[in-house]
Order: sequence, then structure tokens, then C-alpha cells
Amino acid sequence: MDPEGQARVAAFRDGLQKIGWAEGRTVHIDIRWGTPEAEAMQRLAKELVALQPDLIVTQNTPGTAAMLQQTRAIPIIFVNVVDPVGSGFVANFPRPGGNVTGFISLEPTIAGKWLELLKEIEPHIAKVAFLFNPATASYAEYYLTPFKAAAPSFAVEAISAPVRDTSELESVVAAFSGGPNGGLIVMPDSFLIAHRAAVTSLAARHRLPAVYPFRYFTEVGGLLSYGSDQIDNYRRAASYADRILKGEKPSELPVQGPVKFEMTINLKTAKALNVEMPPKLLALADEVIE
Repeated sequence: MDPEGQARVAAFRDGLQKIGWAEGRTVHIDIRWGTPEAEAMQRLAKELVALQPDLIVTQNTPGTAAMLQQTRAIPIIFVNVVDPVGSGFVANFPRPGGNVTGFISLEPTIAGKWLELLKEIEPHIAKVAFLFNPATASYAEYYLTPFKAAAPSFAVEAISAPVRDTSELESVVAAFSGGPNGGLIVMPDSFLIAHRAAVTSLAARHRLPAVYPFRYFTEVGGLLSYGSDQIDNYRRAASYADRILKGEKPSELPVQGPVKFEMTINLKTAKALNVEMPPKLLALADEVIE
């Protein structure tokens, strides 16, 4: 069981408890742990809908898509979803309009920030690959468009780097590392999150400076991460669960963006890559792994 997943569930439970819900007495929670594969998500979605709960909480874009294929009646709160409008989950942020609302993972403009950070780490970078799996990141253009738009101002060539499985992951990273002055950005994507140890290991092996969306990438050897505190979104989701369980409709609860961000730097990886981390970034970092 993924420790990160356990921490998210714990944050949601803690949020409910602080509002006054007592698990086992006033609320019962059923949990299903899944994998990024579409077939597995559909099976788990069917299982949960069959339980006829008063509310369902989903994680990420593929998980929410699978659940919405099973029910348009049971209230759903999504957490850490990308582009819920473009994905067809909600009509708009202020008034979602259906049976679902929730909390997005990151705004699309953060793609430009990742590029800026990569250029600060390694000013000589001339080409940057943006890694994603088209199957699990159907929303890829949400980040690719601002990434490509920002590239000229940083004098870099922006490269879209789709990977469809773990073997392709290795070949794409290896091919991209063939020339000098390359860098890597990893998209928020359930496939890449599930395989984060392999992703960070490949970047290290091919000596590619890389920027990641979440802290848990740097914890397994990634160079630098900048993104939202995903666990905080689960604490916030508890307040929506409280309101829906007390009778409010998801259609009237606005979709919310993240409010808490964090930067983590892995100095061990920086030294291994012979990267001199700028003092300004070290001062801004919420956590430095030494």
C-alpha cells in the first residue's frame, strides 16, 4: 500500500474528525486501493457504486473519469484532478452543474514555472522534454500549451515526450539524453507517479537535470519538485464532504484550486549530477534533502 495514499486518507479522516464526524458511529468509510490501469479503475468504480454510498471521494483524473462512467447520481468529490472542465467533469468552476465537484491539482500556468526553475538550476539547458503518458494524462495539452508558450522566453526547445509503458519510458529518456544541454520536466500523471522511482532513477542514470511536480519524486531521488501539497487538498475535501452529507449539492459547490505549495530539493542528487544549486532556490525551499 502506497504510504502517500495512506497519508492522504489519514488527512481526509482527520479533517472529518475535526468537523465532528466520528468514524464507525456517525460515518462509515469504505476504501478501495487501485492502480493506474483503466480496467482496474472501472472494476473498483463498479464496486463502490454497488455499495450505494451517500458520497464518493475520487483521486486524480483517470479515477474520477472511471467513477463518472458508473454514476451521474451519487455525489462525488474529486481531489487532485487536472482540467475538470476540459475532461467534461464539470460545466465550470463556480457552478459545476452535475453530481461532482472538488479540488484541482495544479493550474496550467505552473508549466512555465517548472521551466523557469529548470533554467535556474542549469542555465545552459537548450532543450527540455516534457514527459507524460497519453493514456493516463488525457489532459496533457493543459500543461503542454503553456510549456510551449513559455519556452521561447527561456531560449529552449520544448519537446513533447509521450511514453505509453515502462519500456518506452526507458527508451524515450535514453534517446533524449543523447545530446548535450538537455533537461526534463515530469507532468502530473498517475502513471509517472506510480513509477516515480523508475523515472527519477532514469534521470539520474542519464545525468538529466529534472523538475518534478510533487515532493514524493524528490524523496526517491528526484532533483527538485515544485507543486501543490496534495495531502492538504484531502484535508480541505473533508469540509465539502461535511456540507454534502448535510444536504448541499455538489453542483452548487465551486471547484477550488490548491492553496498550499511546496518546493523540495534533493542535494544528494544535485551533487551526483554535479549541479550547483542556486542559493536563492535553497533559501526558498520548504525542504532540502541532504
